[in-house]
Amino acid sequence: MAKLAINGGKKLIPPGAIKNWPPIDDIDRKMVMASLEGGQHAFGPDCKAFQEEFAAYTGNKFAIFTNSGTAALHMCVVAAGISAGDQVIVTSYSWSSSATCILHHNAIPVFVDINFETMNIDEDKIEAAITPKTKAIIAVNLHGLTCNYDKLRAIAKKHKLVIIEDSCQAHGAKFKGVNAGKLGDCAAFSFNQNKCLCSGEGGMFVTDNEEMAKKAAQLWSFGETATPLESRDYHSYALGWMYRGASLPAAFGRAQLTKMNSYFNTIQENAAVLTDKIKDIKGLIIPVQPEGYLHNWYNYTSRIDMKAIGWTGAPTAMRDAIMGALQAEGAPVGIWQRFILPDMTVFKAKNAYGGGCPWSCPFADKLGEKVNYCREDFPVAQRHCDTHFGMTVPLRAPNTTASAALVGEAFLKVFDNLNELKVKA
Repeated sequence: MAKLAINGGKKLIPPGAIKNWPPIDDIDRKMVMASLEGGQHAFGPDCKAFQEEFAAYTGNKFAIFTNSGTAALHMCVVAAGISAGDQVIVTSYSWSSSATCILHHNAIPVFVDINFETMNIDEDKIEAAITPKTKAIIAVNLHGLTCNYDKLRAIAKKHKLVIIEDSCQAHGAKFKGVNAGKLGDCAAFSFNQNKCLCSGEGGMFVTDNEEMAKKAAQLWSFGETATPLESRDYHSYALGWMYRGASLPAAFGRAQLTKMNSYFNTIQENAAVLTDKIKDIKGLIIPVQPEGYLHNWYNYTSRIDMKAIGWTGAPTAMRDAIMGALQAEGAPVGIWQRFILPDMTVFKAKNAYGGGCPWSCPFADKLGEKVNYCREDFPVAQRHCDTHFGMTVPLRAPNTTASAALVGEAFLKVFDNLNELKVKA
């Protein structure tokens, strides 16, 4: 193939060929302007309607619109009855909020290594991490592929654990025909601009359990027992935050939700074209969709098989060189997360609130002090972290299969010319 763009060759993907996400049309303009002119800009009618519509989309009885997926995760922790000194199992590779939400309620995250193929928690390693203080599992459906909920439910039933579903990236994904958001006891979604359903910023807590919904709502609104849609006495009955969403982002989210099925079909078509284009590239490990799973391809994340390409140096050096070459060709790839969670200072320092809390909290007892975060205990997550890169926008509307094919050509060009790369060892 032609000379790589990073070395002065012609850029394969021309500027403007990859369109931005999300597409904005008259549906968005009409609904957002109606909210703007409606005069109720805090938690108003659009928020209530968004809750109802999203609950129907996922198949849940209860939904609470909040200001972020992180807030929704904290609400899940509270809904699950987790308190000071309790332990919660979570994957060792995700966004920080998947685990800091545990700290938010003075509980202790216990990390488990990942399954390299799925990039999700290795369900077969969970039981070894369970202690008498374990109260829940946060199952992160990373990059739009769900965990194996058959295995998770069996573990949860055996050990009497709550399953919290982190579906912040999993809108529209399914496991054995069941929607993300309906797979655990409660779930959190994010509507950040990067997500497959966007409201700019925002999130949603969902559940079928009325008691869990009440606990989550209390945390969500100042510890009060009545929501802004009810008659409030403005009395805080428990520790609470201000996690409510606002009308303008709710209106935007509602508008985008009307197009969600079309968006989902587009990303499925584009992902299929890209996968077919690059599936035989030597040294490239592409994401999987196991039988019984429906991926939403939120982040099309690939890894590099260093052994297959004959690289024996630092894996991050080669990964960065390949990623830089792809970017030079116009493929908008990037690193989603450079650190495994146990290697982040917020956990390693074991001092979230000062005084060693929550690990040295009296309610944590000796089991809390024994929880350690050593990078070497999570070799699969570290291998993934050092060899991955991903992309979100190219597979989404308004981009087409032609756009996906063009990105695939950039992959072929770069991997056909790896010998041209100048790797910074």
